[in-house]
Amino acid sequence: MKQVVFLSLIVLASALAVVVVRHENRQVFLEVRSAEIVRDRLNEEWGRLQLEQATWSLHSLVEQEARQELGMVTPGAQDIVVLQLGSTQ
Repeated sequence: MKQVVFLSLIVLASALAVVVVRHENRQVFLEVRSAEIVRDRLNEEWGRLQLEQATWSLHSLVEQEARQELGMVTPGAQDIVVLQLGSTQ
């Protein structure tokens, strides 16, 4: 009789352990799934930011912004000075 009670307790403990492990497994799976969703959103944002950076680095766009926002102009020929680097004699 004692063996039956002991074995019943072992079976019950094993069944409870299975329930706990399955619950923890589901919780971890949900955490992994949410991390994957965040990763996918961040990858999409990264792609958009790379596209935006490529767009802003176009020479014509930089020149246009420099002219409109900063009031910059291309220097005339009389404003350009060429320096010769070399040995002094």
